[in-house]
Amino acid sequence: MDWVGRVGELRQWSANGVRAPHKPLLLLYALGRFQEDADAGLRYSAVENDLKRLLAEYGPAHRTTPAYPFHHLAGDGVWEVRTDGGQGSPGTGVGALRESGATGRLAPGLRQALADDAGLADRLAAVLLDLHFPPSLHEELLDAVGLATGAGVTDVVTDVVPSARGRRDRRTRDRRMRDAVLTAYEYRCAFCGYDGSIGAVPVGLEAAHVRWWAFDGPDAVENGLCLCSLHHRLFDKGVLGVGVSREVMVSQHFVGRGRAAREQVLELAGRPLIGPQRGAATVAADHRDWHARNVFRGAPRQAVRAE
Repeated sequence: MDWVGRVGELRQWSANGVRAPHKPLLLLYALGRFQEDADAGLRYSAVENDLKRLLAEYGPAHRTTPAYPFHHLAGDGVWEVRTDGGQGSPGTGVGALRESGATGRLAPGLRQALADDAGLADRLAAVLLDLHFPPSLHEELLDAVGLATGAGVTDVVTDVVPSARGRRDRRTRDRRMRDAVLTAYEYRCAFCGYDGSIGAVPVGLEAAHVRWWAFDGPDAVENGLCLCSLHHRLFDKGVLGVGVSREVMVSQHFVGRGRAAREQVLELAGRPLIGPQRGAATVAADHRDWHARNVFRGAPRQAVRAE
């Protein structure tokens, strides 16, 4: 059985590039729990809050429930669900999953394959991360699900991604994007202007994809922003975004009471982007709109007025 291929082809609801990482998050969580105890099942009522937190932090911007992947992942052949009454899930109703004692676990064949192949968990994690999440969140997500992997797993890049048309297209990342984006923005964070370097080498500056690569975002300047490490992470988690007038958006859901949060995040609201230089491509409207719909959380704050 090609478990890596099967995991890379999880069936997910999709329309117009909308993110639906429910199944990948559940599977990453299950892999982490399998490492702790290969024989234990995951009773829905016991893990529901953990899964809710994962969906709230790494899932789509709109509210969702872990009952959906808990039930539907079984259809992909990598997961099984039993209740106190026997084999099979009672459905996607939260009450039914709780009351029936629904318990999920990795499919028997996958559990055996993981036991036989010490490197399989790493390969599965690499595929799940690369196909559904930006690189800036990989290490953090592994920590969040408690999944210990071998050195370098988050550097594994798969060149097969599902296309919007439901078939598999071969894509390879363009390693020149980082240099092109940083050059276009003259080695300054487009949000705050940070431009640190050691000698001639920039430090703490990264090329952020606006529309994520896993969702058909091209490796092109029109889909990139030069951001400092902090603002790249906040951009990928939906705290920050780009408005229709090329201004920085800050989510109303973000709360920061200290001076650092105020100066580094809250006061960015409404500021125009810094760059790119004349003649360089600006962020394309369709990529900006994808990020606003699928990553940015809630409505933007009003601009902070100078006193």
